[in-house]
Amino acid sequence: MPDDPDAPDGTAILAEVEAKRGYTLPYHRMFAAHAPRLLRDYDRFYESLTLTPRVLTPRERETVWAGLLAAAREVHGFIHMRRAVAAGLSNDDIARAVAIAAVTEGLGVVEFAGAHWPRWALPDTLKQRYLAAFEAVRGTLEPSLAHLVAATCQAARRHRQGTVLHLAEACAAGATSAQICEAFSYLLLPCGGNTLIEAVEYWEEAARERLVPPPY
Repeated sequence: MPDDPDAPDGTAILAEVEAKRGYTLPYHRMFAAHAPRLLRDYDRFYESLTLTPRVLTPRERETVWAGLLAAAREVHGFIHMRRAVAAGLSNDDIARAVAIAAVTEGLGVVEFAGAHWPRWALPDTLKQRYLAAFEAVRGTLEPSLAHLVAATCQAARRHRQGTVLHLAEACAAGATSAQICEAFSYLLLPCGGNTLIEAVEYWEEAARERLVPPPY
């Protein structure tokens, strides 16, 4: 097919991307060469999703990102590690967000034991043990933010029970629907749209059960 004579200048758009972010990625360069309109529109979307301030502070935003990227095993998360430092997070703050991602992964083990050995491992007792482990990792981080990070990590794994558990705890601690919306929106990049669909469905179901405020 012939080139689009009305296509924007990919080289100029690529230069704008690099000027704003300080880097370009392989797909940026590919889009610049073959789909400059897509590069322009994607860059606007990315900027709105991850860079333009919404309701989370920069510190809160990058705390969520650190936990999410660890939960998703996203190698390219170093970009957000740099942003976390720029937002004022210490290495210990980043380590705590990663540890939240790690401890939330253990909920699957807890649920396994509760389902298969309920005579000896009572589900309610296991839940309390799990939350105690979570609290030990949370430390001095605000409960609403810590549970928001945890809910996002569980959503990244498509773990309904874990997502709902931490959503309820986050809301009880003062997290707002707008904050949850922002945290969950980040799932789009490392986990994809289908994961976000399921995360919002978990939220809808929890709202119908009157565990949390509705998403809309």
